Amino acid sequence: MTETKRFIVEIEKAREAKNGKPSIGAVYRNVIAKDGFRPLPQGLDNCWDSFCQSVKLYPNNRMLGEREMAEGKAGRYVWLTYRQVHDIVLQLGASIRSCGVTQACNAHGLHCVPLYDTLGAGAVDYIICHAEISIAFVEETKISEVLKTFPSTEKYLRSKLRVSVSFRGTNKQFDIPIKTKTDICTIMYTSGTTGDPKGVMITNESILSIISGVNHHLETMNEEDIKQLLDDIKELKPTALCAVPRVLDRIYSGLVEKISSAGVLRHTLFNAAYSYKLRNMSKGYKHVEAAPVFDKLIFNKVKESLGGNLRLILSGAAPLSSTVETFLRVVTGAHVLQGYGLTETCAGSFVARPDELTMIGTVGPPLPIVDICLESVPDMGYDALSHTPRGEICIRGKCLFSGYYKREDLTKEVMIDEWFHTGDIGEWQGDGSMKIIDRKKNIFKLSQGEYVSVEYLESIYSLASSVEAIWIYGNSYESFLVAVVNPNMESLERWAEVNQVTGEINTICEDPRARQYILGELTKIGKEKKVWSCYLVL
Repeated sequence: MTETKRFIVEIEKAREAKNGKPSIGAVYRNVIAKDGFRPLPQGLDNCWDSFCQSVKLYPNNRMLGEREMAEGKAGRYVWLTYRQVHDIVLQLGASIRSCGVTQACNAHGLHCVPLYDTLGAGAVDYIICHAEISIAFVEETKISEVLKTFPSTEKYLRSKLRVSVSFRGTNKQFDIPIKTKTDICTIMYTSGTTGDPKGVMITNESILSIISGVNHHLETMNEEDIKQLLDDIKELKPTALCAVPRVLDRIYSGLVEKISSAGVLRHTLFNAAYSYKLRNMSKGYKHVEAAPVFDKLIFNKVKESLGGNLRLILSGAAPLSSTVETFLRVVTGAHVLQGYGLTETCAGSFVARPDELTMIGTVGPPLPIVDICLESVPDMGYDALSHTPRGEICIRGKCLFSGYYKREDLTKEVMIDEWFHTGDIGEWQGDGSMKIIDRKKNIFKLSQGEYVSVEYLESIYSLASSVEAIWIYGNSYESFLVAVVNPNMESLERWAEVNQVTGEINTICEDPRARQYILGELTKIGKEKKVWSCYLVL
């Protein structure tokens, strides 16, 4: 019998509950760091040092790229090299400093704060005031959204916000709705732009736009967004892809639909190849060795649809369904791994390992930079000292944040005795990988006393191909949940055509048969995953 691999090592013993504090499980770290964490390489103390080393070693290698747009259509990628980006960064940093602004980015060891307009104007208002923003970089299409916050931030703006910078040139006129004691100017980055030293001075190529969607809620991407993303991937031919589960769910649903509609013979061949490769992977074969013939004859089209060079798909931000993860591991020819981390832990704290099929559904073992323990949560029935340890994931290490800005009260809630309390409930697996099973705060009891995690249910029901987005609600005064569903238009239109339901999409949605169709899809996947059935509101 093969001995189970174990990727962690115990460094501190577990502690029983004491003085009103819950019990704490043993402290573990990655087996690679059993003798202590490795020091950083000399001269690499921060992100800027790492970037500068890349500039030194690979000055002419491609670094940042974007697609050319012509008549509304995307063309080839155009690139800036490491050296070009480095020069732009230094020029931009000097320009910001020339404005008397004390906030910049990595090159100056200062701070960059994102503005999330997707949370509403109130969130933009709060962030500008709370973080004492002095300069805002804004897409042309978002300038008006920032200006909407000005009346409510008038007092703050008189002394703080000085400059807004557009990534693109604009011919639009924007009216600032208040008068301020400090000039507020909008500066557009265009090729060859120079400016007065008292303002902003840019003397190089245009600044690249962030790829569409990066600062938006990716889980709300619709079918057209996914098509554009897949088109970008096919053109770019990446070797690694980082994505949130919502994107991978849509890729999975699209592939499954294509396979199902390919005809009986092709569908049968695909299923046979899939089962054969998965069986071999389960026996311990690496994915490149499990079914090389089928990879070439059956799965190559899937690989080519993702650019043909993909070797790694890394999923984070939310749990990825085991069904989706398994499927993509088999058919894409890439390692599909889940990771876990938070802003407070400087991103990654866990990541699964390649060719370890037992880690499907987990985020893998801790990275060799942190210590991990579980803290019992008695109210929820999670015991960190049980045979299968379960509890709140707590993280210790030099990568932790120093605290929430101007919120010492919140900092004290999560930072206790060097440990950051994540609020996520984890379960240690036999090989030392971690499985995220619950959320400590975002749960509630229904009237019959049953605990419910609506985020988990949303992640399950969103797997239905007929569902574009779903929001589930409940409270402790009722014994049931309700769901508001935004249907997938393409799926609904195909259903309507087959079932001879005519009319505009709003008319189709109001048809009782359409409601029953979507409810049936939700009920089906609910039974498969053994979770709640929801009342449906369209």
